Amino acid sequence: MPANKDGDGGWKRFLWNSEKKEFLGRTGGSWLKIFIFYVIFYGCLAGIFIGTIQAMLLTLSNYKPTYQDRVAPPGLSHTPRSDKAEISFSPRDVESYTGYVKTMERLLVPYSEEKQTDITKYEDCGETPDAYKNRGELESDIGVRKACRFKKALLGACSGIEDNTFGFKDGKPCLIVKLNRIVNFRPRPPASNASLPAAAQGYLQPNLIPIYCTNKKEEDAGKIGEIKYFGLGNGFPLQYYPYYGKLLHPQYLQPLVGIQFINVTLNEELRIECKVYGENIDYSEKDRYQGRFDLKLLIKS
Repeated sequence: MPANKDGDGGWKRFLWNSEKKEFLGRTGGSWLKIFIFYVIFYGCLAGIFIGTIQAMLLTLSNYKPTYQDRVAPPGLSHTPRSDKAEISFSPRDVESYTGYVKTMERLLVPYSEEKQTDITKYEDCGETPDAYKNRGELESDIGVRKACRFKKALLGACSGIEDNTFGFKDGKPCLIVKLNRIVNFRPRPPASNASLPAAAQGYLQPNLIPIYCTNKKEEDAGKIGEIKYFGLGNGFPLQYYPYYGKLLHPQYLQPLVGIQFINVTLNEELRIECKVYGENIDYSEKDRYQGRFDLKLLIKS
């Protein structure tokens, strides 16, 4: 029992020594000095960190990415799309393609004419492909830039105006394709037909980034049938570039291309590849959407 009392007294004395006025082995003055030291120490660390961040922010622009040397060419994306890059449906089964139709309707909401009536935000940029639309430098004092109008009626049979199922109910499905946005990127059209596949050489036009779709596998040749393209010049016209970013170009509308498959062979899974062609557009086997995409299409009878 005395040993236990001595042990109890030891830790209690360590916790609070009433004779020396010490708490956990230190006096109040000692604790105060430690507290002041760490306040100053961590305050200095915080100051160095904040100063470093502020110095870095001074080198960055609100409008233009500081480093774009490693930015890949734009991706080519399509709607509708699925996680498995597969579109499968039956024209007789409405439920099988309702999801595809809804995603296309959502995509086209900003492209309706009533959304583009404000003349302070939108402007007409011509009905034929034209040169880049220069709206000044990113760092200029011009402020928010106008966006070129793009009316969904340009997408013809893929606009959803005359056929609100975008061709799915007739077994002639549409895809709506766009180039992903990159701030201040100016796509350059092919210099000649030499860079295009033989079957796509008729698509070359001035001031236009052409797009061409074909079978991915040799065994699918002849099974895809006729493909129609809709849009302004049936490609991506240059007057919609460059894109100035969300702050300066909040109403920006990417040009779209509608692609319709007219007479695909039924009940066969076909691999289709679509590519855009330009001098500064490359492809990568590691990125299936860099300048191109491929998908599986299965139309059931």
